[in-house]
Order: sequence, then C-alpha cells, then structure tokens
Amino acid sequence: MLPGSIQISGETLSGAEIRDICESLRENSVRLLSLRGCQLSERDFGHVCRGAAESRSLAQLNLNLGIVSNINRVKQLAEALKANRSVQSLFLHGSPLTDAGLALLNPALSIHPSLVALDLGDCMLGDEGINLICGLLPPDGAKSGLKELTLSANPGVTSKGWGRLAIAVAHSSQLRVLNLDYNPLGDQVAGMLAVAVASSRTLEVLDLEGTGLTNQSAQTLLDMVENYPTALRTLILAENNISPELQQQISDLLSEGEEEEETEAREVTAREKNPWICQNNSSSQMVLMTSGLGDSLLAETEM
Repeated sequence: MLPGSIQISGETLSGAEIRDICESLRENSVRLLSLRGCQLSERDFGHVCRGAAESRSLAQLNLNLGIVSNINRVKQLAEALKANRSVQSLFLHGSPLTDAGLALLNPALSIHPSLVALDLGDCMLGDEGINLICGLLPPDGAKSGLKELTLSANPGVTSKGWGRLAIAVAHSSQLRVLNLDYNPLGDQVAGMLAVAVASSRTLEVLDLEGTGLTNQSAQTLLDMVENYPTALRTLILAENNISPELQQQISDLLSEGEEEEETEAREVTAREKNPWICQNNSSSQMVLMTSGLGDSLLAETEM
C-alpha cells in the first residue's frame, strides 16, 4: 500500500486518535502528517514525535499554528528529527519558537539528510535565528541544503539580519523559493536582496508581499531583472507602495525570460530526438535550461 496522508485542522485530539496516528507512522503508511492548529497533551505530543522518529515514509510534517508551543516540545521535536531520515518538508508556521527555540532545533535541522523545505514564518525570530538559518543554505553543492524557505512575518529581524540572509542567498547552491512576505523590510533591504538575486544561480521565486517597498526598490529590482541574467521567474510585490506600471514591467520581463528558456529547451529536445541535425559550429555547446519547481513542496499542505 502506498503511503497516504493524515490531515487534521483545529481539533482537540484524543489519546485514541493519537495512538492511531502513531501506529500509522510506525507502519510507514503516512507520507504527509498535518496537525495544523490542533490541541494535544504534552504526553501525546511526545508520542507523535516518537512515531515520526521511527517512520521511514513520512515526507511532510505540518505542525503549524502553535503546536510546538514550548521549549519542551521543541526538544522532543529535535530528538525526533535527529532519528528521522525521511522528512523533506517541515512546517512550523505560527509557533513561538524564538531564537532560543531555534537554537535547540538547529542541530537536528543541520544534519538532517532529506530536509529541503522549511517554514518558520511567524515564529518570533530575530537576528540570532537568522544567523542559524543561514547555516542551512550552504554554498557547496556537495552538501545538502534548503530549496524552499519561508520566513514570513518575523518583524523582530533587523536590517542587519536580513543583510546576512541576503549574503547567504547569494551564495546558496540550492535555494529556489524564498518567502519573506509581511516583514518590514523597506527599500534598503530590498536593495540587498536585489544583489542577492542577481548573484544567485538557483533562486526562482521571491515573495516580497507587504514588506514596505516603494517605487525606489521596485526600480532597483527592475534594473536587476532587465540587465542581469537571473534564474528568477516569480517576484511577488503585492501590497506595497509600488506603481502598477512598475510591477507590470517587472512581470513582463520575467515572463520574457521564461519564454526564452522554454524555446531553448524545445530546441535542445528537438536536437536530442534528431541527432542528424547539423551544427554550424562544431565546438558549440548545447545547454538545457529549465524553469520552475513544478509542484512546490510547500504547496502540498495549507499553512
């Protein structure tokens, strides 16, 4: 039987329900476990963590909206992640982690062999937490690292912390999706992010919705998209003080880049199917360009 999913939202879970969940985890019959906004006792939370630790099928774990509500639960989750080898996506959106909680969780995140998507939105993080997250974006392609990162609504991070993240993004060997929506970034931080995007070879999606940007930063982003080759395909600028004209210009340029890559990809595919197509330049190289992540790991469950 193929692994399935358990998705429960906003319920108070009984001991019997927790036992059923844990049994399914240990039988490796669960790929996605979402307990978004649910109420469960400290003891039952520990049971779920031990079940996750033993599971070899669990790929996505959603504990959004306050499930990881204290330091003791953070410690139990960290122990589970140290033992688990299968989780690819971890959702902790709306958990009061703070920098201290993330410091306890970080060693397990750093050594996890499969984790590629992490949601730490609205987790009361500050600059120290951002410094820890930067360690999850290694520049060496031989090391595992995050492909999708959500840091929405963490207003305690200062421009210094965001600057540190921008440097890590610029050198990350794998990051493809970065969600920074609803943080008070402002034009200064947006300028740093523009440099990071121009330097990154992998970043395809950047969400800056509701981040206090103006036409000044939008013009910087427009210049970046217009004049520098970038992997960026989606830039979200809604709910900022940016003119519709500038937003449309940026959108049009990103669409043009995607269309060009799709054309190149079709040409390469045609040449691969017909090896007798003559190349005018015998030393020319064929490069297959692809765009988009397909189905985002973070999109499979609701926040």
